[in-house]
Amino acid sequence: MSKINYYTESGLQKLKDELQDMERVQRPLISAQIGEAIDKGDLSENAEYDAAKEAQGILEMKIAKLKEIISNARLIDESTLDTSKALILSTVKIKNLSNNAEVTYTLVAENEADLKAKKISVDSPIGKGLLGKSVGDIADVETPRGILQFEILEITRS
Repeated sequence: MSKINYYTESGLQKLKDELQDMERVQRPLISAQIGEAIDKGDLSENAEYDAAKEAQGILEMKIAKLKEIISNARLIDESTLDTSKALILSTVKIKNLSNNAEVTYTLVAENEADLKAKKISVDSPIGKGLLGKSVGDIADVETPRGILQFEILEITRS
């Protein structure tokens, strides 16, 4: 059974753009490489042909996987999100109670996570710990170093 994932409009568009690039740019390039290799003659000893066919197989697997992901994608209506609790697409300001460091993260789907952009997956340990919490709540987050506690300071919509 396929896993349903939730995406922002920009995240889903990024996947569609990647699929379009694979189908319209990469696929014809590989086909051209196969054609050139065939033109060189004996296919039984043609390393270029073998490499191009392998690249084609890998690309086709990636295309199939991406099509499956897109077909199981669900778009999130950001206007209906509740800001009283930490949910997907919530921007949450938290304070680490062990060192009083404050940080703000946006909770996103796993494939949209980007730590540099302060976007963390709802499937990550911190994301799981924050989900469903309200301002003032303490989130216990299990990490390899033990349990960390974060106080929810603020929740806004991304």
